Parts: sequence; structure tokens; C-alpha cells
Amino acid sequence: MALAALFQPLQLNSELTLSNRIAMAPLTRCMAGPGLVPTEQMADYYARRADAGLIISEATIIRADAQGYPDVPGIFSQEQIEGWKKVTAKVHARGGKIFMQLWHVGRVAHSYFSGLPPVAPSAIRHEGTLPRMRDLSYETPKALTVDEIQILFNDYVTAAKNAMAAGFDGVEIHGANGYLIDQFLHYDTNKRTDDYGQTPENMSRFALQVVDAVSAAVGAARTALRITPGAYAHIEPDPRDREVFDYLIDQLNQRDLAYLHLGIFDDSLEFDFLGGRSSQYIRKHYRGTFMNVGGLTPETAAAGIESDAFDLAAIGRLFIANPDFIQRLQDNEPLREYNIEMLAELV
Repeated sequence: MALAALFQPLQLNSELTLSNRIAMAPLTRCMAGPGLVPTEQMADYYARRADAGLIISEATIIRADAQGYPDVPGIFSQEQIEGWKKVTAKVHARGGKIFMQLWHVGRVAHSYFSGLPPVAPSAIRHEGTLPRMRDLSYETPKALTVDEIQILFNDYVTAAKNAMAAGFDGVEIHGANGYLIDQFLHYDTNKRTDDYGQTPENMSRFALQVVDAVSAAVGAARTALRITPGAYAHIEPDPRDREVFDYLIDQLNQRDLAYLHLGIFDDSLEFDFLGGRSSQYIRKHYRGTFMNVGGLTPETAAAGIESDAFDLAAIGRLFIANPDFIQRLQDNEPLREYNIEMLAELV
């Protein structure tokens, strides 16, 4: 079978073994209920996809000022925890495994949602308007103080503990796609002159503090990280970013995370300062389990695993179009094509 590589089990560590190499990528669907509480409909949506080797939840905000999109779920209230319990119970009842993606959008948050100003490494406004809410323009964020940074990584820890209390198998820290952690990692958005700016070591400090604090709270075996070495979303690239990610990945190699996940919508994009595609750069430098993403098809995913280009393949849009994606692959049935209208409903 041409796709046989996708159905090999993978032991992430002594605590977690995945039944196959296909992950359901985190997909922002903006369908939480009042209070940003997950709904029964969301629980059914995830349960229908529980035969993925691993589900990564939609990005879930860790506190009120983290929100930059309408109706995204949270993990900072008891009601939200109870809502997520329904999701994890249904996924586990079908034999699935699910990680929660922990999210703070940083400077692309908006006070419209929480009444709180956005925060970021530096007070640099992102140009443009909010997705799904084009009448709102981005605001100039408040530059975080060192004390506020300390509070923030404690909030990541609380969110991780809440996720585990809600029944998740682990957490993926969202450090990618131009959101808060990623804003510390790129020169375009980090103009700090203190211990969190100017040098690769300093610019990596916040990301590593979050990783270490969350790992200490829930276990490194149940902690993962998503990164975007090549800036392409919400951030302008800078060749100096390469030095930051060289340092960051070297430090991650000294930690036993569940996996490292690339954050990119299209992995065919090449970056001169990375020497090619982001996935090639990560595979060359990272020694742990690597999850690739970005326009993969079943065929390219299988070929990548066969050639040892990556260990896990995250699939997004095809999972939206095909709740029975895994079964269709196994039965060699044609896949439904994704179209944007599918975003309007949780099927």
C-alpha cells in the first residue's frame, strides 16, 4: 500500500504511543459558545475524527486578553474546563488521543473582546484588520514589563494544568504563526533591550521559560511546541532570525518534548536564510520527534515519513472535508475536496 507509512504506530515516549502517524492539525473554527465554552457540537466534531493518531485541538486562549478572533474557546474558567471535558470524553471513548493547543495571540489581540489592551514584546502595531471582523483595525499593543512576562508564563502553566484537568493527553504550546511567543523570536516584533531582546539567547528566553514551566507542571512527555522559523504571518522576516532559531532549537534538543511541530500554511515556501523550506531546516537541526504540516497530501505525507523527512504529518483541511479521513485512506476511497463553505459548519 502506497500510504502504508502513515499507519505505522509511533511511540512518542514511555507515556504515549500513537496508533498512526497522522495528526489532525489545529484548526481555528470560531464556534465556541457563550463564555468561550466548548459546545456539545464541538465534542461530536472532534469525536468523529478520533481515529487520527493524534488530534491537536483548535488554538485555545489561556486568558482573556489573548483573544484576537471571535468565538474561540478558552481554558481559563471552570465552565470552559467542563466544556472541554465533554470533548475529551468523546474522543477517548473512541480510542483517540488529543492535545490542547495553548494560545496567546499577543499584538494581534483586540480590546473589543475583553476590554483589555493587547500585549506584546514591544509596542509595535500590526497593520490591517482582524480576520472575520474586518471593521476592526489592530491596536498598538502594550509592551510587556518583566513582571508581566513572569505572570504570563504562570498563566501558561495554569492553562496547561486546566487542560489536563479537562482530560487532555497533553498540551501543545503555540509558539508559531506570528502570535505572542513567536513575536519574541523575531527581530521585526522584538525591539526589547532587556533580558528578553537583542540576542538569540534573550529572544528565546520567554519561549524556553514557557516550555520549562509547562513541562514541570504536566510533564515533558506531555508537552509539545509549535514554531515558525520562517516568518510569513503577522511578521516580516529578518535574516537574523536564523540565529535565534538556531539557538532555540539547540536548547530544545536538551529537553525531552513529546514533539516539535512546524507552524506554516504552505511548506513549499522557501526562505533564503534557512537554506530552503522550514521543514528541511527543522529536520536538519532538531533531534527529537518532528511533526510537519503545510499543504501535505496523503501521498506527500507518506513519502516524507518513508524518507525520514519527518515523523508525523499534520493534516488540516482534508480533515474538515472528511470526518472519516483515516477510514477513507485505509479503504482506498476517494476524498471529498475541501472548500471554504465547509468552514461555516462543524460536520
